Amino acid sequence: MMSAAAPEPFATRRRVEFRDTDAAGIAHFSAFCFWMESVEHELLRRVGVAVVERQAGGISVSWPRVSVACDYKSAVRFEDQLDVFVGVDEIGRSSVAYAFRFEHNGLWVAQGRVVAVRCLMHADCKAEAVAILPEIIAKLKPFQART
Repeated sequence: MMSAAAPEPFATRRRVEFRDTDAAGIAHFSAFCFWMESVEHELLRRVGVAVVERQAGGISVSWPRVSVACDYKSAVRFEDQLDVFVGVDEIGRSSVAYAFRFEHNGLWVAQGRVVAVRCLMHADCKAEAVAILPEIIAKLKPFQART
């Protein structure tokens, strides 16, 4: 996912809460999707990019996901602390692909990928992909792998 040529990824921490676990006490696979979205939003806020930007006429600008994947390497349980790293894999005209890595006590637990598209969200719930503004690209570039 994130190569050796990548800059330092954005890093944060999440605790496995009881609600995140299945009947066996192991973090449920779906929890990783919520954590990826949460950490993506944390990164956007940190660099000053609105997760949802309200505009006139009932229109907002947001980042709906068009692709999500996660591969699991090792189980984690209730109250385990996860270090979550996210980098930008690719920036397209209207999309951003993020790469995630989850670790517990230095052990690789999971890796994931999310592709989000910058969209105008019309009042009738129709989403329209729009170009990512140059100032947003500039804020995300420091987290993008150098090739």
